[in-house]
Amino acid sequence: MEQPLASAPVTARPTTPRDPQDVLQQILAGLGHEAQVTFDAQSTVPRLLITTAEPGRLIGKHGQTLSQLQFLVNRILFRHDPNAPRVTIDCEGYRDKQNDDLLNQCSAAASRVRRWGDDVQIGPFGATERNIILEHFARDVEVEALSAPGDEAGRKNVTIRIRQTPLVAPGQARS
Repeated sequence: MEQPLASAPVTARPTTPRDPQDVLQQILAGLGHEAQVTFDAQSTVPRLLITTAEPGRLIGKHGQTLSQLQFLVNRILFRHDPNAPRVTIDCEGYRDKQNDDLLNQCSAAASRVRRWGDDVQIGPFGATERNIILEHFARDVEVEALSAPGDEAGRKNVTIRIRQTPLVAPGQARS
């Protein structure tokens, strides 16, 4: 006669929130990277900054390793607290430089739209990049940005065009 399988003891998830800085520091130490992790107090969103002698190893090709590291840290944080805010991770100013380059590309496209009046399509971009672009143009009174249909990987082009609907200041009603 077969005996029932003994079930493994169920361990409850810790309910105490994890410190994002500690989580990232432990991951980097476990991977053998000598790096210092600091919390960016001047940012409006939770943001961790990595300082290391070998930033290329942590950034990876086109920032892929950095993005994967960010994904992993956020998964760990969400697992411990589903209401934890998303954390952004930057290494040696890489993301800042990428955002500056992205906004310069957008400004050049917006200049063409203002000068010639024709729509300009840029991209394709991932969701994070599109959000940066859309947020940048949300306050522009002349030009607007719209996401176009995307590809299988979720990357979409952004169309920059003359604003079709007038921008309404907070507290004003549309006429």
